[in-house]
Amino acid sequence: MWISMAILSAFFAGLTSILAKCGIKKTDSDVATALRTIVVLVFAWCMAFVAGSAGMVTNISTKSFFFLVLSGIATGASWLCYFKALSMGDVNKVVPIDKSSTILSVLLAMVLFQETGQLAAKLVGIVLLAAGTYLMIEQKGRSIKSKNSRWLVYAVLSAVFAALTSILGKVGISGVESNLGTAVRTGVVLLMAWGIVFLKGKQGQVKSVDKKELAFIALSGIATGASWLCYYNAIQNGIVSVVVPIDKMSILVTVLFSYVVLKEKLSKKSFAGLCLMAIGTLVMAFAG
Repeated sequence: MWISMAILSAFFAGLTSILAKCGIKKTDSDVATALRTIVVLVFAWCMAFVAGSAGMVTNISTKSFFFLVLSGIATGASWLCYFKALSMGDVNKVVPIDKSSTILSVLLAMVLFQETGQLAAKLVGIVLLAAGTYLMIEQKGRSIKSKNSRWLVYAVLSAVFAALTSILGKVGISGVESNLGTAVRTGVVLLMAWGIVFLKGKQGQVKSVDKKELAFIALSGIATGASWLCYYNAIQNGIVSVVVPIDKMSILVTVLFSYVVLKEKLSKKSFAGLCLMAIGTLVMAFAG
């Protein structure tokens, strides 16, 4: 069951990036992040009520609550960086870097949770992921460190915070129903996202958000909520170093939709990189 949840998480996560990209063509990325977090929060608490775990919030241990809060902060930071990167760069460039958080997540899981089974296969998978990521983000004829590539910094930060999210979330939902854990940490993300909006004085932009883009932002929030619920159910019941790689297969869904919907072309080198990332992900998933 937890493998099925991980696969569904990947599908919804893949949709999230495309829907979000469509929602930030004119809308500021910080404002869009704050708005979509509202949708995710409502979605998460609805699922917690349906699961009958909403009333158990007072039973969460201090340790679990602490790590859920930390996981929420890491998630908020990851989102803010990720959507800033999406607003500046191509989806099929930003997403591979974000998904490379798998490398750090797996390494941390091996150290912290002693998930060292099939170590050689996992290390091979990490190398393939790293090589694939590099091929996908390298721009033909110019360095990826050009002045037009500020998105790269935000994408890398997004990946680092995303990796921390998985590890902190694993500890935080120990003994906590996954839907409830997701709802609690989403509340933290909401506070952080809106805090950033007010600190930057962007709250006035909320009223002027294009209705069409607002619809895409809302749909992105729903997709994110669905992905999270599946993801945290999977890592609660499964093996982190297997769940994370499967979840990152969402890159296949994202790249496909970026080609069909956003008309972003994929070079031969990028396609080779995508294949390496897919193979590396599968190697680590089966190694677990």
